[in-house]
Amino acid sequence: MLEAKLNLISLKGKMKILHMSWIAFFLSFYVWFNHAPLLASIRESMGLSDQEVKVILILNVALTIPARVIIGMLVDKYGPRRMYSALLFISSFLCFSFAMADTFEQLAITRFLLGFAGAGFVIGIRMVSEWFPAKEVGLAEGIYGGWGNFGSATASMTLPLIVLFFGGENAWRYAVGMTGILSLVFSVIYFFSVTDTPKGSTYFKPKKNGAMEITSPGDFFLYLLVNIPMCAALAVLAWKLGPANLGLLSATATTIIYLILTGIYAFQSLRIYQINKHVFSESVPKIEQYKFKQVAIINLSYLVTFGSELAVVSMLPLFFLDTFGVSLTTAGLLAGSFSFTNLFARPMGGYLSDRIGRKRSLVLLLAGLSVGYFLMGRINASWPLGLAVLLTFSCATLVTSGNGAVFAMVPLIKRRLTGQVAGMAGAYGNVGAVSFLTVLSFVSPQTFFVVIAAAAVLTLLIVLFFFEEPAGHMAEVLPDGTVQMIEVS
Repeated sequence: MLEAKLNLISLKGKMKILHMSWIAFFLSFYVWFNHAPLLASIRESMGLSDQEVKVILILNVALTIPARVIIGMLVDKYGPRRMYSALLFISSFLCFSFAMADTFEQLAITRFLLGFAGAGFVIGIRMVSEWFPAKEVGLAEGIYGGWGNFGSATASMTLPLIVLFFGGENAWRYAVGMTGILSLVFSVIYFFSVTDTPKGSTYFKPKKNGAMEITSPGDFFLYLLVNIPMCAALAVLAWKLGPANLGLLSATATTIIYLILTGIYAFQSLRIYQINKHVFSESVPKIEQYKFKQVAIINLSYLVTFGSELAVVSMLPLFFLDTFGVSLTTAGLLAGSFSFTNLFARPMGGYLSDRIGRKRSLVLLLAGLSVGYFLMGRINASWPLGLAVLLTFSCATLVTSGNGAVFAMVPLIKRRLTGQVAGMAGAYGNVGAVSFLTVLSFVSPQTFFVVIAAAAVLTLLIVLFFFEEPAGHMAEVLPDGTVQMIEVS
């Protein structure tokens, strides 16, 4: 069925762009998670405590939330070709720095900065949207996201083998360094192999930079509201490191972080006003208008789909271990099936969105994963293990299909803002992970699954009653005033 629309073995034209972009995304995630399967070796080699290992894990995801927003703005301004090449190039040297670190502080700083690699996903969303028409963009974005996302799983499978090959306490350094070499080489290949748009097409850029353009006073206040959870998620991470939890930050340091985050939000709000203050004194031409509520609903949908996926993948091995008494290896393999579904389900979600409509497909998938998570909340030791695994795999398929359905809509809101819409939605995925894992720290796994189900039902109702199906065309205005209509349905 996929070949009927896209020739996946082709390396020409738009298919070349798709393949080059998912490989770039694959490598960005390969780099981002190159520490995860090596933590035991790193801990032994560096003499790290359990607390310090936990800090490394938290720091790896902390920067990704703001990074996706920032990268989204930069890709709209400079183009995906430059930005993907730059991100992979810079990430390679951060890998080298991490591999050569000889103190915990150096490990922590480079790991924190490597969170930027996790923002690579946003860049390819804009690139793919430039090359594929509306009737194919959902499937294309699904392939890009699903296949690229497998980079983290590949890191888990291959890097331990590299450590085994080299041997010795410093073998992990060679493994991390090799990921840096791959990233460096492909940054050059990508730069000289792709273009931002097909020949003769225009790459539309935002009229102003520093914040997303909005087109009505109501959208201005909704934009301010939507930015709060991203700062709040970073505050939660600081709280986890603070005296109330891991105790690795003093009360004073934690308070300072809270004040910095408050200042960042205030500055960001001011910048949003500076760029969009004209909406309070004059009407935006109808041809330029779009509804920011569409962006907010996409954010919330990705919070529930990808956010829950990240959270569940984090806790699922221990859940199977504690509930069914399986071995650690078996628990890891069972939990890994949740991420594995990205390879086929994310493209399937995008394809479904192309075929039956953006809103209808998202409603169906949100309804399905709501039921799936509710049933997972009923799993206990009395269940047959096979039934629990089947349910988990089915729920995972719906969740990752939902990821594809969400990002099938991102390029159809406002072309020149696609990077920023993708960046904000991607950041909300991380916000969801932080939120759900925080809930898990207070409740049982069964209640955790039910909470996700409830969040999915709430999102389903919002999509059902407030989201508007993209239809017809969206307009972009060229510098000379010429209007170009871009098909969205």
